[in-house]
Formats: sequence, structure tokens, C-alpha cells
Amino acid sequence: MQTDLPYIPSFEPAPWCLNGHFHTVGRSLFTFAGKPYQERIMISTPDDDLLEVDLIEGDPGKPVIALFHGLEGSTERYYVVELAESLQSAGYTVVAVNFRGCGSRMNRRRRFYHSGETGDYTLVFRWIRERYPGRAIGAAGFSLGANALIKSLGEKGQEHPADAAVAISSPYDLKLGSLKLSEGFNRVYEEYFLRSLRKKLEKKKSVYPDMPEFTGSTLYEFDDQVTAPVHGFTDAEEYYARCSSAQFLPAVDRPTLLIHSVDDPICPVDAMPSDIVNKNRFLHHIITREGGHVGFWSRPQGWLNRTILNFFKRIFDD
Repeated sequence: MQTDLPYIPSFEPAPWCLNGHFHTVGRSLFTFAGKPYQERIMISTPDDDLLEVDLIEGDPGKPVIALFHGLEGSTERYYVVELAESLQSAGYTVVAVNFRGCGSRMNRRRRFYHSGETGDYTLVFRWIRERYPGRAIGAAGFSLGANALIKSLGEKGQEHPADAAVAISSPYDLKLGSLKLSEGFNRVYEEYFLRSLRKKLEKKKSVYPDMPEFTGSTLYEFDDQVTAPVHGFTDAEEYYARCSSAQFLPAVDRPTLLIHSVDDPICPVDAMPSDIVNKNRFLHHIITREGGHVGFWSRPQGWLNRTILNFFKRIFDD
């Protein structure tokens, strides 16, 4: 396997993307992704819950790539679907993961998922190893999924099952990202997330009446009142401090590509600790001037997926 960064073509933004919001919102609203998956599989968890994963079988013997979506996303989000299709075209097997409660049904347990939940990542990688023994494994995460992926890599170190990873638009500093959502136009994103989270909370309360009440109006308050106590944290401050991915970067020892844009309106690029990234020979980074949060609307289309695919090809195929 190669650990040096492959050639990466320069990012040319679509001409109508005047700022990061155009990349972020436009790609979400005007990208119509199909469903390339061949099979949905239910994976039982040790706590008697379930994970829904969507599978695309690739060429025998070629690597398996696990994909992890962002906050209140799913395997049907355009960015997951497009990357899955790109990986499929190269013959890779794709395992796209729906976090608990993000698939076709609400999960069974009282808990949800969160930015630092890595136990389910471990379960998915173990399932991949058992189903595809001897295969190389890659992983790509978006936003919240990227944060947890980096945390997973740092926690496991040399024992991590993944041979290579890509993290796109990771928060790095969860508190900073949460507070950023309450500023200006970002309130549109925040309300979108909260609307979905409120609905899930109400569904949970019908089964678990003791679920916390949410009386706030920001994501920080939701994490403080709901996410933190439900998942064993004292408050949002402890949750953010323990789960922000920046602190786990020094321990990453698998080739890992970090992709971010300067005009990301949700997760400021300043949260990426450049000194740590530059000191770790396993970490490579691409910071584009434009691209927004996850969007990277390019001309020609598909820059992000080509970049990720090129990275995996260099590591696995050379």
C-alpha cells in the first residue's frame, strides 16, 4: 500500500456558487440521487438494537469501503449515493451505514447516535471482516460521520480495521460547530436539523416516556438537554470536549485524507489543527478555497468523488 498523497486535480467551483451557502444548499436541493444499493441488511447490536446497512457488491477480492453520513442524514443523501456509485464503478464493495434511527425505522433502544459514537463503527468493521475475510477495508465519513470516524481511528490506533480513510467536512471542534449554527443564515440549517431531531424525540417519548424534554431553540441546547444525558454525558460541554475529533488526530496511523473548504459555513476550517495534521505522516489534507459544507459543487461535476476515489486507488491498487 502507498501512503503518499496522490495527484489531486484542482477544484473548479460551479460558476453560480457565489459562496459556501450555494455549495451547501444547492447541492442538497438540486441533486437528484438514485438508490444504487443492491441489498439492505440488518445488523444486530450487542445492546439488542439494530443498524441498517445498504450494500453494493463489487469485484471479488477488491476492497470494501464503509460510508458514514452526517447529522440527520442517511444512505439516501446525495453525497453518500454519489460516492457509492463512484466506488462501485471502480469495482469496490460498498457498505453504506445508516446510524441508529436514520434508516427505514426507528431504532429500538432509548439512545440515538451522536458525533462521538464509535461502538457502532467497531461493530460495522467487525461485520465487514467476517463477511469479507482477507479484504482490504476503507472508510469515508461526512461531517458528523467524519468526526466519529476520526475518533474511531484515533481510539483504535494500530488495531483499527480500516486500512485507509477519508474525512469530509469534519467539525473537529464540536462546540464551535454547534455555536456556528446559531449565527446568521446558518439558522436555516439549524432549524432543519432541529425539526428532524424534535420529531425523533417525540417518537422516542411514545416508547420511553422518561426521555428528556427539549425546551430550547438551538442545537447546543438540544445537545445539552437531550443528546448529552441520553448518551451518558453530564452536559453539552462534556459531550463536545470528549468527542471532538481534533484531539484524536495525533493517534491516527492509517493513511487518512482530510477534505475541507475555507468557506464551509457550518464547520470552520480554523478548527482543523494544522500543526497536528502536519506532524502526523499518515494525515493528508486538501483545503479548497470554495466548496461549502460537504457540497463541493464543481465543473465538471464530481470533483469530490474523483478525489476520494483517486486516494483509495493509490493506496489499494498501486
